[in-house]
Formats: sequence, C-alpha cells, structure tokens
Amino acid sequence: MKLLSAFMRLIRWPNLVFIAITQLLFVYCIVHPVFEAAGVVPNISGIYFLALAAASVLIAAAGYIINDYFDLNIDRVNKPDKLVVDKIINRRSVILWHLLFSLLGVLLSFFVDWLTSARFITIANLGCVLLLFLYSISLKKKLLSGNVVISLLTAWVILVITWAETSNLLQTIDTGSYTEKITRITFLYAGFAFVISLIREVVKDMEDIEGDRRYGCRTMPIVWGINVSKVFVAVWMIVLMAALLIVQFYVLQFRWWFSAIYCILFVIVPLLLIFRKLFTARTSADYHQLSSWIKIVMFTGILSMVFFRIYL
Repeated sequence: MKLLSAFMRLIRWPNLVFIAITQLLFVYCIVHPVFEAAGVVPNISGIYFLALAAASVLIAAAGYIINDYFDLNIDRVNKPDKLVVDKIINRRSVILWHLLFSLLGVLLSFFVDWLTSARFITIANLGCVLLLFLYSISLKKKLLSGNVVISLLTAWVILVITWAETSNLLQTIDTGSYTEKITRITFLYAGFAFVISLIREVVKDMEDIEGDRRYGCRTMPIVWGINVSKVFVAVWMIVLMAALLIVQFYVLQFRWWFSAIYCILFVIVPLLLIFRKLFTARTSADYHQLSSWIKIVMFTGILSMVFFRIYL
C-alpha cells in the first residue's frame, strides 16, 4: 500500500482526474450538443473518446514522472517529506514507467488517428511527450520558457478535442454555422486554461525559490525578484478577471443568468481573494496555499462547461 500510495503521488493522480474531467465535459457538454443540433457525427465519442482521454492522461503522468526524476535534488530542498523518487521507488523503475506511459499514450493517439477522421493526433501528442521531456531537463530552469510550455500544454488538453474534430469543422468553414461556435468556445476555455496555468506556474516558482536557486535555475522570482513576479501575476489576474466579466455581460443578453452568477461567485470572486492574498504572501507555505486556491478556481472554471449543456 505504501508503494501504491507513493506511485499515485508520483503521477499526481488528482491532476490526471482533472484532465479526464475537463475533456469529458468539453466533449459531452459542448462539442456533442453543438454537433447533434447540426446533424453532424463527431469523430470523438465512445471508445475513441476513451482512447484520446487515456492518451492525454498517460502522457501527463509520464511528464510528472520524468519531472520528478530530474527534480530530485531540488525536491530534497523544497519538499523533503514528499520525496518518492529514489526514496520509495528507485530511479530505474521511474524511467521505465515514464517510457511505458509515453509509449502507451502515443499508441492510443495512433489508434484514434487510424480509426477515425481525426488527423495528426499522434504527431501532436508525440510533440507533447518531447516538450515535457525538454521541460524537465532544461526549459523549467529558464526564465518564463518552462511556464509558457506548461501553460500551452494545459490549454492543449482542450485544444486536442477540437483538433480531433477538424475534419467536421472544415466542412462549414465558409458558412460559419457550428464551426464558429465550437471554435469560439474552444479558445475561450483554452485561453482561460493557459492564463490561469501561467499564473499558477509563477506562484509555484515563488514557492520553490530556495531549491531552484541552489541548483542554478533562472525562474522569474530568481531573475526578476519576488515583487516583480507578484506584479506579473497580478497583471495577468486583472486581464483574466476583466475577460471573464466581459464574457458574463455577453452571455447575459441570452439570459444565461445562472451561468453568470456561477462564474461571478465561484471564479471571479475567488480570483479577487487570491489577488488580495498575493501581496501579503511571504513564506513558501503562503505561496503553496495560493497555488492550491488557483487550482480550485481552475477546476470551478472548467465545471462551468455544464451550463453549455443546459443552455445550448
């Protein structure tokens, strides 16, 4: 049981569940209702959705595994009580699990490519595997590079669904119709995922500054300082909250009252509280708490997809 518990911590199982829920909601609350209304058969449903979601989860798990493998020395400083690699699971086993999960993720992507009208999912997900490896060995130690890569990969969790439906969307690209609706909603949620992930990554860098500094990382808090990093996070939070408010004013013209109330109470208000707490945070524990709150807001934001199922 101790080994199983350690392995589940290694692969960050709550994050993997979050990825699966995100894709499930996007497919069955947004893509399928729009396609059903337009009389279009989706590429991704049933077993093909399960395969694509499993590929996303496996590739993410492989990324977490290889990241912990290369972060061993840093984690000995930042999170000595949470170490798994080389303390509970030996390094050779960690590498084997990374390779196995990456291979299975790519093979499942090929399965979707081969048996549906989706195209180039294999190449795209293989690119994700390579990016996660490069992030772990190099990019995460560089100013902003690692933060942007992780934020893009977070957005890809949503974008990959729309990518897989490209053959359907291209059918009406000239006339608009459901293509415009799916595209607009995709970039709304992908943009939300990118920005809030970028905010959280910089907050996590503030949390891990001691270990990162000791091992030569050049993250934003180390290069620009904590105060400038806070301003960077604050600016993006203001941009995100402003964009969310604009969206609420837009949906209110369609009388989406419950959607707007939900977003204000469970996304915008918590972001305001996080914004306030950001400038009083001083310790690693403070930043860890902020990071956890941001993850919760990311989750509540994604859950708002349910309203599209209700209103569309």
